Amino acid sequence: MTHPPRPRNWRQVMERSNARAFVLVSLLAWGCGGGLEPMEPDVTASQCGTEHPTEQTLTRVARESTRSASVVRPPGSVRIPTYVHVIRRGTGAANGDVPLAAINAQLDVLRAAYSATPFVFDLKTVTRTTNATWYGMAPGSAAELAAKTALRQGGKDALNLYLANPGSGLIAWATFPWTVAGAQINDGVVLLNATLPGGTAAPYNLGKTAVHEVGHWLGLMHVMTGCATDDGVSDTPRAQPSYTCAVAVDSCPADPGPDPIHNYMGYADDACMTEFTPGQSVRMDSMALMYR
Repeated sequence: MTHPPRPRNWRQVMERSNARAFVLVSLLAWGCGGGLEPMEPDVTASQCGTEHPTEQTLTRVARESTRSASVVRPPGSVRIPTYVHVIRRGTGAANGDVPLAAINAQLDVLRAAYSATPFVFDLKTVTRTTNATWYGMAPGSAAELAAKTALRQGGKDALNLYLANPGSGLIAWATFPWTVAGAQINDGVVLLNATLPGGTAAPYNLGKTAVHEVGHWLGLMHVMTGCATDDGVSDTPRAQPSYTCAVAVDSCPADPGPDPIHNYMGYADDACMTEFTPGQSVRMDSMALMYR
């Protein structure tokens, strides 16, 4: 099926020779198995379920992050313990049983995307839970709370990724770092399993949804939200929303710089997303220092 352009703001060890074959076969099985109903979502209706903070919260966070921004840690100096929770409704890829090869591929995408930032993601454990109710969780639902209460691991510095098949037309959402003190059990990122590398949510199946949502988890807002608003980072020019990888334009000429169509916090297809700005790296580091 051919889908029209849609918004990205929903973003919500073996022997070496054998390992390559294992990864290839596992990823092929992952992609082929996704053709069945639960693994082929209608991404045209999808949205990022990460709620935009209030203006009062944004003002407070900007004030606090300014105090932390004088400390900028070098690339790769902050190791984030990462726990992946596969929530499935049964066995097999068609039921959300994501293979380890796809999980490792997703971690590789995260590490590459954040390589110029202070953050490195260390995979600690992968859990597998069969629960049809949790599998279709929606943000703020009893199912989400029950799943996170049962599965979440680590402290406030730990990233918990929940792989499921979310309902309510959403494919991903995340918590912001300033919310963790009041509700640590809810902290983490929920992802549609088909957005992992090799999944079936094309053109959003290269693992960039996780990159986008972890950006929220580290305190970043969406870019390209219109000429009247911005994300609070000085080197991400204001821009009108764009859902393609077309030649860059300057849709908000009063704010210098071309539209950030390649930014991970934008709305384009996975293949178009390639960068964080230095200012975003500073913002994420200051948020982590302040809250995580």
